[in-house]
Amino acid sequence: MLPLATVLFAFATAAGAGDPDAGQGRLDRCLAELRPLALARGVSAATWDAHMPGRRQDPEVQRALDRQPEFELPIWDYLAALVDEERIADGQARLLEHAGLLARMEAEHGVDAATVVAVWGVESDYGRVTGRKPLLDSLATLSCAGRRQAFFRGELFALLALIGRGDLDAEDLTGSWAGAFGQTQFMPSTYARVAVDGDGDGRRDLVGSVADALASTAHYLRRAGWQPGQAWGHEVLLPEGFDTSLQGRRQRRPLSYWTDRGLRRADGGDWPKDERKAALLLPAGPQGPAFLVFRNYDAIFSYNAAESYALAIALLSDHLRGGAGLRMPWPTDDPGLSRAQRRELQALLITRGHDIGEVDGLLGERSRRAIRAEQARLGLEPDGKAARSLLEALRRGD
Repeated sequence: MLPLATVLFAFATAAGAGDPDAGQGRLDRCLAELRPLALARGVSAATWDAHMPGRRQDPEVQRALDRQPEFELPIWDYLAALVDEERIADGQARLLEHAGLLARMEAEHGVDAATVVAVWGVESDYGRVTGRKPLLDSLATLSCAGRRQAFFRGELFALLALIGRGDLDAEDLTGSWAGAFGQTQFMPSTYARVAVDGDGDGRRDLVGSVADALASTAHYLRRAGWQPGQAWGHEVLLPEGFDTSLQGRRQRRPLSYWTDRGLRRADGGDWPKDERKAALLLPAGPQGPAFLVFRNYDAIFSYNAAESYALAIALLSDHLRGGAGLRMPWPTDDPGLSRAQRRELQALLITRGHDIGEVDGLLGERSRRAIRAEQARLGLEPDGKAARSLLEALRRGD
């Protein structure tokens, strides 16, 4: 739920580039100055003094701000790992496992089970990958260096208030580099504002309680404008010569506007019998899949303001309902890799003598460095991309 920004690498300069001790000193002084501000925002002195002394700066969080995959990767690469066979099968298993809980949430909040489980799957792989960064260190660093310090200070204070109130245990509290955490990756201020107690134990624990996390996600989406019983949208087929300048999430028009111009559902289904507003999305241009999206898509988009992210959740939710997937292929001859294929690629890189660490399908810097080396060896552009062409070349033993 973190608004996206292009961030300057101000941390290294402000901290005395190459001098971690100087950077740590600046962080310590900054946090001392923040203490009275935190207390004025409702954080108790006891909570601050118990958890903020000794916080460590983490320059990696600054670098990460410039590397958000929703905006760096072609959409087919981004979706390949997020909407793959494993995540679909796991999500369908979770639907069965938590059927009673999900039915209760749907009755209470009006958000269907498949959408809530899709958010869970995309955000944390159903609770498996919730982030390894010490949250207080990350938010302390971002509160004292780089752009948008005021925003991250608000998140730091919100997190400390949650700890002080007893919703969270500060010990070993980890999350993403930007401060999102828990089963469905809420930012602290969103957690404080929207989280609900789904299991009735008197706490709002989105880290350890699946019920709390899923109920809170449904509550968030409903507050974001979710319309019960309506679809997020549909893949559509464009007529020949269609004016693609009409596309864009903010160019919303009555449904009849689009049907009068020849847009048809790709699955052959009927359109709703109303005049709900819709927008046309062409995430890969007119040669790729096209989507007509409704108000519920905007609710998903609000969770993390990136078109590829919202489409990942929307398309995964369709699969969890038993949908057949996209009718129109993405306009590329080198599609992205699923997580199983990424693990296979990592294993092949190890056989070539590269030290990439664990074979886990998560392509960190060591994996990408090995990929660049193999691409250079094969005469390919050394861009570090985990592409199907490279996997096939290594399979052949090239």
